[in-house]
Amino acid sequence: MTATDHAGEVGGAPAHVDSKAMKALWGSAIGYAMDGFDLLILGFMLRAISADLKLTTTQSASLVTATLVGAVAGGLLFGMLSDRLGRVRVLTWTIVLFAVFTGLCAFAQGYWDLLIYRTIAGLGLGGEFGIGMALVAEAWPASKRARASSYVGLGWQVGVLAAALLTPLLLPAIGWRGMFAIGVLPAIAAYFIRKSLHEPDVFVRSTARPRTGSPLKLLVKDGETARLSLGMVILCSVQNFGYYGVMIWLPNYLSSRFGYGLTQSAVWTAVTIGGMAAGIFVFGHVADRIGRRPAFLAYMLGAAIMVVGYSRLTDPMALLVGGAVMGFFVNGMLGGYGALISELYPTAARATAQNVLFNIGRAVGGFGPVAVGALSLAYGFETAIAMLAILYVVDIVALWLLIPERRGAELA
Repeated sequence: MTATDHAGEVGGAPAHVDSKAMKALWGSAIGYAMDGFDLLILGFMLRAISADLKLTTTQSASLVTATLVGAVAGGLLFGMLSDRLGRVRVLTWTIVLFAVFTGLCAFAQGYWDLLIYRTIAGLGLGGEFGIGMALVAEAWPASKRARASSYVGLGWQVGVLAAALLTPLLLPAIGWRGMFAIGVLPAIAAYFIRKSLHEPDVFVRSTARPRTGSPLKLLVKDGETARLSLGMVILCSVQNFGYYGVMIWLPNYLSSRFGYGLTQSAVWTAVTIGGMAAGIFVFGHVADRIGRRPAFLAYMLGAAIMVVGYSRLTDPMALLVGGAVMGFFVNGMLGGYGALISELYPTAARATAQNVLFNIGRAVGGFGPVAVGALSLAYGFETAIAMLAILYVVDIVALWLLIPERRGAELA
């Protein structure tokens, strides 16, 4: 029996994928798809919102930043609650909170109340990713853990793709307020998700043991663990900074530089998202076969090369193809974080680790649109995108020095 097979049986999940594991995957992926849909329609609607509410460019960008900063607080709160009260119950709470306050955005009368609604919606968004990733990692066998986490990541891309395709059709008809009103639909989905999911066996066994200390303290319980947490914060920050820096501003860039309308920008975004989805799918299988570190290193190097190459493209067709290839590497690593973090931290702190570390990265990434926007004004969008390559070099160094290989590890 190989180490991976052994981990798949001993680490809390059977060696085969059962119906509970599939339900956990679907429930987590659907919740994450709702998040992706909401966040991308915000990017498409910034111009309409700004015109209607008379917002400045900085205020518009801060709506994205506020959502992601709120996600940090939500990640901390709901991650710890999930480690105490259960994955399924708290996942449902996060979906409902996110849905209600996304819906309230439709009634915003100005910048400040919209900013508050986006921040509170971010609380729910911050809880969903980590809890869903922990739920899937605990339900699936170790030999398929990375691909399962990647499938959850694909949920985000499905939501983003739906936003790219539906926004040009719906926005002219129902306006930005109507688009936000659609955000209440996840609350209905939460009811069905809650009824169909079960707590993973490894979590149930963990709750039967006495617990000491806060899950948050387990992330820095000793020097080795603190180094792991530092490394993961760097990885998650670069991942989110690059993703949001590119995706939020590219529709505006295509519009101003090449005169693309909303439909043309949506086509570009859809092709780029297709590249991202392919990257996520491939990453999960590669990471399960050759290991987490080699997969991450390959994608980080590819991202560094592609952002520089993309910044030099001027032909519309080259931008279309190059966007897909860039997306493959820039966001292909998304699902890998779920598997990697799950293998680095114990069950008593797993959801907390997923939420806190990834959402700190989201908070840092929230400044990506602001930074790219500021650099674009000073040096041009092409230079701003190319400078992202420096971050991926930092990413490679952090992975190399701070993160060990844990493919096939038992879930402690």
